[in-house]
Amino acid sequence: MDPQSPQTVDAYLDRIGAVRPARPDATALRDLQVRHLTTVPFENLSVHLGEDIVLEEKALLDKVVGARRGGFCYELGGAFAALLRALGFGVTLLQARVYGDGGQLGIPYDHLALRVETDDGSGPWLADVGFGDHAHFPLVFDDRADQEDPRGTYRIRESPDATDGAGAGDLDVLRDGVPQYRLDPRPRALADFRAGSWYHRTSPGSHFTRSLVCSRLTGMGRLTLSGRTLITTVGGERHEVPLATDAEVLAAYREHFGLRLDRLPAVRKAGIQGPNG
Repeated sequence: MDPQSPQTVDAYLDRIGAVRPARPDATALRDLQVRHLTTVPFENLSVHLGEDIVLEEKALLDKVVGARRGGFCYELGGAFAALLRALGFGVTLLQARVYGDGGQLGIPYDHLALRVETDDGSGPWLADVGFGDHAHFPLVFDDRADQEDPRGTYRIRESPDATDGAGAGDLDVLRDGVPQYRLDPRPRALADFRAGSWYHRTSPGSHFTRSLVCSRLTGMGRLTLSGRTLITTVGGERHEVPLATDAEVLAAYREHFGLRLDRLPAVRKAGIQGPNG
């Protein structure tokens, strides 16, 4: 799909249930982000279906819009960036390292987030449609105070290492006081994330190679299919339904996430390939 063609933009907007905004302002960005989160699932199924993950705009749009699939952060963020640019927003790709258990930072290019400029003098904004259960709405990029969101209280602050050579200018994104990821504010290109994508789809150290996940925001909470368990979360309460047969799992992907799969993904043993493989 041509990222700049009106037909592609219209198809993408239809994919997320949105209308073409009158202007690329903060209200439009807020609407587009939450619609994306509720319609395009965060999923790692390609890793376990043996499908290529190609970090090029056309390939991402073919998958997210043409095939009506989801993806993980590089795919969702890359596709959303293409849509926003086509609608007139200014978009910068940013790399981030995700905080794991014990507060340890992940690899460089662990995550892809977006810095978005609007035409109404607000922002700039931190937009993120690829971090799973994260902020519903864009955050003000340069605001260092608390920012309230349905998902919690967020704060963007200078990282504790901001004065050292390697971490100068880095920003930590916190939710309810807990660091989520560390942003490098320097502009990046989509191709820069290939090594991170390769790591997450091949390394035994990546959680994406060890389990299946498909998840999206709902009007009431969150819906997740983890392996053969359908998990509904509403108001902090979690309800699990085990799915006994392959047919039930395939039906859940179709009915709850709009994914029409011809076979079930199975957790694949992580192998070693080149970063372009």
